[in-house]
Amino acid sequence: MRAIKVVDYDPSWPRRFAEISAEISVLLGDVVFSIDHIGSTSVPGLAAKPKIDLDVVTISDGILPTAVDMLRAADFVFHGDRGEKRWAFTRDHDGYGFKLYLCGPNKRAHRERLVFRDYLRDHPDRATAYAELKRRLAVEADGDRGLYTGGKTAFVGETLRLASLMT
Repeated sequence: MRAIKVVDYDPSWPRRFAEISAEISVLLGDVVFSIDHIGSTSVPGLAAKPKIDLDVVTISDGILPTAVDMLRAADFVFHGDRGEKRWAFTRDHDGYGFKLYLCGPNKRAHRERLVFRDYLRDHPDRATAYAELKRRLAVEADGDRGLYTGGKTAFVGETLRLASLMT
C-alpha cells in the first residue's frame, strides 16, 4: 500500500482547478451545468492530499453516458459509479492529480460537498481541526485508504449538521 500523503496548503491549487475546469468546459461543452472545486484543496489554508477534486454536474441525467465516454476518450481513468449515478475519474500530472466526479443535477452528494466546503471556508477553526484529523489519520491508516476515509466520516457528518443549523 502506498502511504497517504497530506501536505500543507499549496497556493497553486486554485490555478490548477481553473486549468482543469477550462479543459473540461471545452471537452464537454454545453452538456455541463457547473464545475465546482470541492474537497480540501478548495479550502484556502487547508492541508490536503495533493489531488484536485472537482464535481462536474451535467445538464441532465440522460447525458451522463455520453459525458462518461467523452472523459474516457480524453485519458481520464474511469473508476465507475460511486453511487447515486456519480462516476469517478482520475488523472495524474507531475506529482499532483485530479479526481473528477461526474453527476447529473440535483444530487445530494454534490450539494453536501458544497455545504461542507463552504462551512470550512467560513469557519477556519473547523478547517484547522479537519487538517489535524487528516494528518493523524494519514499516519494511523498506514496506506489503508478505507480506514483514512472512514475515519473522516463522523467529522464530515458533524460539520454538515453544524452547517444545517446555520440555515
